[in-house]
Amino acid sequence: MTAQTDTTGSVTAVYKVSGMSCGHCEGAVSGEISELPGVSSVKAVASTGEVTVVSAAPLEEAAVREAVDEAGFKLVGRI
Repeated sequence: MTAQTDTTGSVTAVYKVSGMSCGHCEGAVSGEISELPGVSSVKAVASTGEVTVVSAAPLEEAAVREAVDEAGFKLVGRI
């Protein structure tokens, strides 16, 4: 799946992250990704490993990977 642009000009991308198992994990990943420039919302779901990110422009996957690494988890890739 590629990033999608909605009518407000924001971009939504869904990433797969391995290692999340609880709400604390979701918060750690969401907190790190939300610090990236242009990110307006992040929703991490531990049960599926999916992280939905809404941003003003497409994000560099390397930046998302670094943020996920900083939270202590592994970015599998965009889905």
